[in-house]
Amino acid sequence: MAFCLSSSTSFIHPQLQPIVAKMTLFDTFLFYVIHFLDKLELWYRLPVLLGAAYLGIRRHLHQRYNQLHVGKMVGKEYDNGEIWYRTPDGKCNHPNDDLIGSQGTFFGRNMPPSTSGFGLLEPHPMVVASKLLARKRFIDNGKQFNMIACSWIQFMIHDWVDHLEDTEQVEIRAAEEIGSGCPLKSFKFFKTKKVSTSLPHIKTGCLNTRTPWWDGSVLYGNDNEGMRRVRTFKDGKLKISGDMLLEHDEQGIPISGDVRNCWAGFSLLQALFVKEHNAVCDMLKAHHPDIDDEKLYRHARLVTSAVIAKVHTIDWTVELLKTDTLLVGMRINWYGLLGKRFKDMFGPIFGPILSGLVGLKKPRDHGIPYSLTEEFVSVYRMHSLLPDKFILRDIKSRAPEDKCPPILEEIPMEEMVGKEGEKRLSKIGMEQMLVSMGHQTCGAVALWNYPSWMRNLVAHDANGEDRPDPVDMAALEIYRDRERGVARYNEFRRNLLTVPITKWEDLTDEEEVVEALREVYGDDVEKLDLLVGLHAEKKIKGFAISETAFYIFLLIASRRLEADRFFTTDFNSETYTEEGLKWVNTTETLKDVIDRHFPDMARKWMRCSGAFSVWDSMPTLPNYEKEEQALKVVAKPKGPRRGKGKWKIHITKQTRIKQLTLMRHGGCSCAASGVPVLPMRRGRVGCGAAVRLRWRARIGGSTQEGPCAALSSFCSNF
Repeated sequence: MAFCLSSSTSFIHPQLQPIVAKMTLFDTFLFYVIHFLDKLELWYRLPVLLGAAYLGIRRHLHQRYNQLHVGKMVGKEYDNGEIWYRTPDGKCNHPNDDLIGSQGTFFGRNMPPSTSGFGLLEPHPMVVASKLLARKRFIDNGKQFNMIACSWIQFMIHDWVDHLEDTEQVEIRAAEEIGSGCPLKSFKFFKTKKVSTSLPHIKTGCLNTRTPWWDGSVLYGNDNEGMRRVRTFKDGKLKISGDMLLEHDEQGIPISGDVRNCWAGFSLLQALFVKEHNAVCDMLKAHHPDIDDEKLYRHARLVTSAVIAKVHTIDWTVELLKTDTLLVGMRINWYGLLGKRFKDMFGPIFGPILSGLVGLKKPRDHGIPYSLTEEFVSVYRMHSLLPDKFILRDIKSRAPEDKCPPILEEIPMEEMVGKEGEKRLSKIGMEQMLVSMGHQTCGAVALWNYPSWMRNLVAHDANGEDRPDPVDMAALEIYRDRERGVARYNEFRRNLLTVPITKWEDLTDEEEVVEALREVYGDDVEKLDLLVGLHAEKKIKGFAISETAFYIFLLIASRRLEADRFFTTDFNSETYTEEGLKWVNTTETLKDVIDRHFPDMARKWMRCSGAFSVWDSMPTLPNYEKEEQALKVVAKPKGPRRGKGKWKIHITKQTRIKQLTLMRHGGCSCAASGVPVLPMRRGRVGCGAAVRLRWRARIGGSTQEGPCAALSSFCSNF
């Protein structure tokens, strides 16, 4: 039943009315709720549970109206009990069709292909790259995200997506107006291969050469050949060198599940999780000495893939979108509203909202066969996170108080890429590389921050070999979105049920950006490329990415879990083994993984609480303990009182403060010692308005003191 009220047309943005007119009565009501909050720019300012409810409503609407199937599936049924493991090419995951989500299937879509009439070179991709993307100076993102977090993105993308290329090449030549400022005067690359879908509404699509499941194919390969290349075929283990880094073939190419366009930081994460896989094998072998190589490998792959998925969901994403609402939202995805303790004790007994998506009785695809989408690929374009230089740290020196080792060398990023990067990594070693990445902030997702060295980049074939022609990656990414029919920024927002812009000032408050956009695109906001819009958009406080990109994340983050039978039906001790399931359930963060393999590293070099933040930043409560709680400290004043009553302090969010003392003028005090002490949410003193309070806190061996007005912000740093 379609629903549209003529009296409501003034409330709904005119450009969204055609989409809303196709909604059911219930969905239209839900749209009204989020549209109202969107117009007021209010949802991320709401209390946490209301903000989470907003995201739940928006995700429901995207599940209904932003999932399009591309291409016909001709798979067959199979015996789920017989195929209890992840296959090399991603087959036999969907419970009823062995082909869904396998290597070589179509990318899906979150919206119809672009309907704009703009050409592939309108405006010229190299003009867009030079005038809006090219780095003028490095813009970092503060302490929020380090180079491990930056490398994690590539680690995940190489697990999920890559487009099949055509054999025909395209050449782009620099426009005359910017020719002198381009690193390349022209560059060649292969077109994306278009394949007939046999569908009337979307006639062609693109094929994914990787497996879109969260199956660890970045370690294990995307087919039988790739799997055989990385396995030792002994005790279920994967190949790794004596120095704990990846092995290399005779050409110097690393031996791992995916080696295309690698750099040293990406290879390091592959090596770390190869160690994780092999550690799982040792653990399982110790508990089940009679288990054979094949079963060990299959169980260890399931466990390691689940650890990767969990770290991404409740650790990496929480740092990317650093707000309390998203912390709660991502943990609800994994554990549900009832939380980890309840789920650990009773299991996933109450469905997705209360018990989370992991462990559902059966997979859910909301009527659309699982795939990753063209739009998902586009919003994950974040090369501006990469710096110009890699900062190598001296870990042989004595650890300073802030745990930040001194700088040993600044290495141009070009020397950390490909075979040369592998040689560098071998000399540096795993520990020094990991500590150095942890202490280096990455770039911000912003205009004029695209790495210059990536505008003259030697790309790789799928086998890791260098291609003959360097490419301008900034210009190429603009071209790829247009070539694949991804909607431009304003059309993209309309399709996501989000208020579109009508002028450049709706996008940003920065006059310099407005002038540059007008120079490239004129006054036509419909021309604005998606990548440029996502980088220019005003960001929500705490978000490292744009709100528009986040809405695709919101949909796909849930879909990757709930559509996969190994995170739903078969997330159990029978499939994972009892010990394997415990391994997953007790691993919460990347720091847990690092601690497992380098027990002293975090203690010596990590000041912060999570491995994805810059390591010398101030610690906060670990994510798995950041549950809303209240601790009351009640004490009678020791000295003379003005009035009657007790001091009551309501506090939340645990800290590392060892002792907190509140002092009243006149000498009376109350102290909380030997218990977790938390930042003050609300303070109330029953001794009369004349009482003046100060605080004194002990952190480690140091003591700090100040007025109570500053207590909350002080505690939040610890």
